[in-house]
Amino acid sequence: MLARTDLEHIMHASPGSAPVRWRISDGLVAYDEAVAEMEREVAAIADGTADELVWLLEHPPLYTAGTSADAADLIEPERFPVFSTGRGGEYTYHGPGQRVAYVMLDLKRRRQDVRAYVAALEELVIRTLDSMNVKGERREDRVGVWVRRPEKPLLPDGTMAEDKIAALGIRLRRWVSFHGLSINVDPDLSHFSGIVPCGISAYGVTSLVDLGLPVMMTDVDMRLRESFEDVFGATITER
Repeated sequence: MLARTDLEHIMHASPGSAPVRWRISDGLVAYDEAVAEMEREVAAIADGTADELVWLLEHPPLYTAGTSADAADLIEPERFPVFSTGRGGEYTYHGPGQRVAYVMLDLKRRRQDVRAYVAALEELVIRTLDSMNVKGERREDRVGVWVRRPEKPLLPDGTMAEDKIAALGIRLRRWVSFHGLSINVDPDLSHFSGIVPCGISAYGVTSLVDLGLPVMMTDVDMRLRESFEDVFGATITER
């Protein structure tokens, strides 16, 4: 089986497909409201009555449990609301200062390959970070995007410290994707201490601001959209 690094990372839609709608919500969007909206949009996309959609938003502080979540990884269950979700993966945190991108694409119009789709989402994040001179990397044994931290102490096994800067978790229904990814722009990193993020305790969590980049969310959004068009194809601002 090919490693995700070796898969084709470009997943443009078939010729004649409509541009992907691009939506940005202001303010904080409640998690249950976002999931209900995703359910409606995915059903419409699968039925052919709506075009594909990328929805950018921020959530109030909360934890979500993916389908592989281990209850022992929820260290502080009373700290923030906890939502069980149908996406893959384990526990993660969402909150202000984190750009969440819910990506609703019809893989029948692209490539019906789940691993290639995950690799393409990682590529989207890696290209976005690269545009800000941050080297993000994928790891075959753990999903997400990671940055090396040479200024930190070595890990117990003698390898370089690494921190996670972006998380991925997806679900497919009738080959339409939902959930997606989150990039840490400037969240309160102490909020991650209430869980074992993605079930991985050996590595830390970072953000663009923590890495010394005082970027605005609007700047990240612009770069994310440019990288999305490189990887997945044309977009159109939703009216």
